[in-house]
Amino acid sequence: MALTHSKLTAQGQISVPSEIRKKLGVGPGSVIEWDEKDDEVIVRKAGRHTLADVHEALFPDGNTKRKATVGAKEGIRTHIRQKHARR
Repeated sequence: MALTHSKLTAQGQISVPSEIRKKLGVGPGSVIEWDEKDDEVIVRKAGRHTLADVHEALFPDGNTKRKATVGAKEGIRTHIRQKHARR
């Protein structure tokens, strides 16, 4: 069930409904990010990363063995660069 609806303009713009802005804690000048996963699009306040995002960055191959801190930081750095790369 949808929370609310927005209408797309001819320029490809939408208005973010007030309930969603309040939930995300965003206002004028805030940056939101769009992410695609399977058949869904996820909208969130930029800079927020879920535990799943961090887990994927640390263990991209599914291997959950402990890594050195340096390896973990490099894994996160690589994941964030790939995720935010301009395409």
